[in-house]
Amino acid sequence: MSNESSTAPDRDSGLRTIADEYRLFAGHQAKGHSPLYEELSLAVATDERLLALLRALPPIKRQPNLLLAVARHLGAPLDPHGFPSWVVTRWDRVSSLMLSRLTQTNESARCATLLPLLAALPQPLALIEVGASAGLCLYPDRYRYRYDHDDVWGAAGSPVTLPCRTTGPVPVPRRLPEVVRRAGVDLNPLDPSDPEDAGWLESLVWPEQTERLERLRGALEVARSEPAHVIRGDLNEAVSRLVAQAPEGSTPVVFHSAVLAYLSPEARLRFARTVRDLPCRWISNEAPGVLPGLLDLLPEPVPSDRAAFVLALDERPVAFTGPHGERLDWFAGAEPARSAG
Repeated sequence: MSNESSTAPDRDSGLRTIADEYRLFAGHQAKGHSPLYEELSLAVATDERLLALLRALPPIKRQPNLLLAVARHLGAPLDPHGFPSWVVTRWDRVSSLMLSRLTQTNESARCATLLPLLAALPQPLALIEVGASAGLCLYPDRYRYRYDHDDVWGAAGSPVTLPCRTTGPVPVPRRLPEVVRRAGVDLNPLDPSDPEDAGWLESLVWPEQTERLERLRGALEVARSEPAHVIRGDLNEAVSRLVAQAPEGSTPVVFHSAVLAYLSPEARLRFARTVRDLPCRWISNEAPGVLPGLLDLLPEPVPSDRAAFVLALDERPVAFTGPHGERLDWFAGAEPARSAG
């Protein structure tokens, strides 16, 4: 299962052309975060040869993040003038890797946006991540945190510190959650101990984001020292089984970030029905509109000047979040305990 912040590919190709998808990624996702990816995406959007090759791929495989990561993984020049030609002349290798890999960015920094909810739930927790990739978001109790300019706090000696900018009445905890089980499901789980899988995750980090790269390497170290139980499978089929395996006396928590956008609308509805009927708490962190019922509950408009996810507990929105966990904009009156009710 994918776990990425970019706009998911349209399943109705008539709604948006591939070129428009790359322009949207450049202006709405990469802008302000990766000037190089912004330039490369715009270069792809104007290259008819490359667009024609992309058009032959399944829609889910045309996404900008996947092409850019694969090309970097294969050693492409990060030059907007030469990049499209390099990809075109090596299309067999590029397309083969695009078909076999997924955009499984595993951003541990999202734990900073999940933490206020996780810490407010009845402890201990049995975490179940949908679209877990390498499971790096299953360790919120093994990281350190810095909200705004406050002091760093969290797990002593952790190689990972997660910074997060906030607005609104964020209920920043000062105690880490107690986690007694870490489990997840993914269509293609990645092994933190496998050099090839770790290398692919590094290729998914955007070029200028050296702090993210260092954070990834630290999170992989944490995951290698305490392996999570991540199974291969379809989320709709596996989540019930994983909830049933939660230790007695724990609070099962099903959560996901930037995952459901890659499902069909029908599969999303089926997943929502499944989780509602399970004895668990449900934390979703997805792009606006992915779970349409949340839009009517938002107390303020979705930001138009930046990419934002909607963070919700048990289908009650509590905040907008940055796609990579970089910010948390809490809604007035959104208290975790009340939202959980």
